[in-house]
Amino acid sequence: MNGAQALIRTLTRSGVDVCFSNPGTSEMHFVAALDAVPEMRGVLCLFEGVATGAADGYGRMAGRPAGALLHLGPGLGNGLANLHNARRARTPLLLVVGDHATYHKRFDAPLESDIEALAGTVSRWVRRSARSADVAADAAEAVAAAMRPPGGISTLILPADVSWSEGAEPAPPLPVRAPASAPPETVESVAGTLRSGEPCVLLLGGPAARRPGLEAASRVAQATGARLLCETFPARLERGAGIPGIDRLAYLAEFAAEQLAGARHLILAGAAAPVSFFAYPGKASSLIPAGAEVHVLAEPADDVSGALGRLAELAAPGTKPLAHEAERPELPSGDGHLTGDAVAAAVGALLPEGAIVSDEANTSGLWLPGATAGAPPHDWLTLTGGSIGQGLPVATGAAVACPGRPVLALEADGSAMYTLSALWTHAREGLDITTVIFNNRSYAILNMELNRVGAEPAGDAARNLLELSRPNLDFVALASGMGVPASRASTPGEFGAQLQQALAEPGPHLIEALIERIG
Repeated sequence: MNGAQALIRTLTRSGVDVCFSNPGTSEMHFVAALDAVPEMRGVLCLFEGVATGAADGYGRMAGRPAGALLHLGPGLGNGLANLHNARRARTPLLLVVGDHATYHKRFDAPLESDIEALAGTVSRWVRRSARSADVAADAAEAVAAAMRPPGGISTLILPADVSWSEGAEPAPPLPVRAPASAPPETVESVAGTLRSGEPCVLLLGGPAARRPGLEAASRVAQATGARLLCETFPARLERGAGIPGIDRLAYLAEFAAEQLAGARHLILAGAAAPVSFFAYPGKASSLIPAGAEVHVLAEPADDVSGALGRLAELAAPGTKPLAHEAERPELPSGDGHLTGDAVAAAVGALLPEGAIVSDEANTSGLWLPGATAGAPPHDWLTLTGGSIGQGLPVATGAAVACPGRPVLALEADGSAMYTLSALWTHAREGLDITTVIFNNRSYAILNMELNRVGAEPAGDAARNLLELSRPNLDFVALASGMGVPASRASTPGEFGAQLQQALAEPGPHLIEALIERIG
């Protein structure tokens, strides 16, 4: 058995049975080995950033790694932006990066690069397999490292001759360490703080944004009066009717400061202390209120939901969580201009039970949280690291991980163009993904930031770098060219009807929503 075959057999035995791939010459023996190990599903992506983003979406929903097969250092470089998002999401993810044969590296061929240095920027574990006899054990260790709480990226560098050489054997899977329990004295101390009567904010992140954590935190908030907030960009937020609702910390620092104002105690449960997304002239970077004391109930690697459950038993015995009522907005109709508000109302009116929403709507999505809060239970995946181009790939991986659940990708026009080729994979794999492109023909969020950073008033040259026009993007033509049925909506009535039809039919669809510009 050659190294590639032993590697893939080890991965499938360790629970990694999907590999999002953009291979090259160095990875051909890995590709050939897929026929010998049919348990591994290979999914072709046309750009490395789609492969890495898809592996992120898969890991967020499956709770275990997918593989991403990349070609040498440049391939890894192309995938780094969405690996940054995956690192911030603490997604379990396995990178297999092909490299030149060991004896070829000294010749400094054109594609030679420092793969370890690139991988180290996003990975918690990096190893180069030196021999085919070692590669299976290395793979088992890589999977275990990716799964170690709270989850992270492992990178296995696979030289071509290690892949093609004989003498390898599969390795057994390694045990995965369970999350640590928060110390009893920590839970008791936080419970005492909550009972003190002083203003408290409980900020949730990571696993706490799932239903058990939300229910425990809701109990605490009901009993103690603590304000309950979630981190700005949770990797996976469970929400909808029957689940306690929670506001996310605002993206804009001044709004976040208002949410936190007056707090004497800031209690972190799986979340980091809040900071401004960017630096702004004359404004503070830390969002911790002046004079507030920070308490860490549980770190992201801990059993955060368990800690919240124990906290609820101490601080809120007998208190029930406050679940969100089932409620939906009316489906918009009419022939007026299409706005982000109308799109959000249509999504709220039609979102199916069990849906997975990949949200990269950016400025056009301001109305989505309110419009969908009372929809049937669903999962919401957000832009964890702020690196745009995530939405369509994450939707890809989520759909592969959860084939029985509908996926809705809500995507800004500028962000969509980073990884638009994900649509081709949607079509090729027959994925049940409905994509909505919010087309306002602008990098609208950058227009806003241009004013917020205190730059000089924008002239023609500055505005030219923030406009998506001349020519206008035609997402219907782009999607159709990649095999995804597409339509265009410019009124609330058109959008509602098209979304209803797309959600009712299996397979991929795209709706280009022509959004009225504001300002």
